[in-house]
Amino acid sequence: VQLQASGGGLVQAGRSLRLTCTLSQRIVDWNQMTWYRQAPGKQRDFVASIALNGRRNYVDSVQGRFTIARDTVKNTLYLHMSDLKPEDTAVYYCNVQTQNGAYWGQGTQVTVSS
Repeated sequence: VQLQASGGGLVQAGRSLRLTCTLSQRIVDWNQMTWYRQAPGKQRDFVASIALNGRRNYVDSVQGRFTIARDTVKNTLYLHMSDLKPEDTAVYYCNVQTQNGAYWGQGTQVTVSS
């Protein structure tokens, strides 16, 4: 299974972006889908996740601004990001956790200018 992340770009603070993570095929044994991000010189951090039961979790810094969603028909994971801030600048990665391991996308760069 391959994950293709897209939708990043350069935007001004306060604007919005939608990230997309497309799965090459349906994963039947997944239990959680997650977005992470990694800023220059920093570790990769959790941003948002959605569980099989639909429960969503967010890091405090994006709560109320970001929304994670999935489309099971299109095998796609989304991250809707609004009111972007310069501190949101990072490479964003999608991840799918299954019963037997995890899959990672290649990352998409988001740069927010002040």
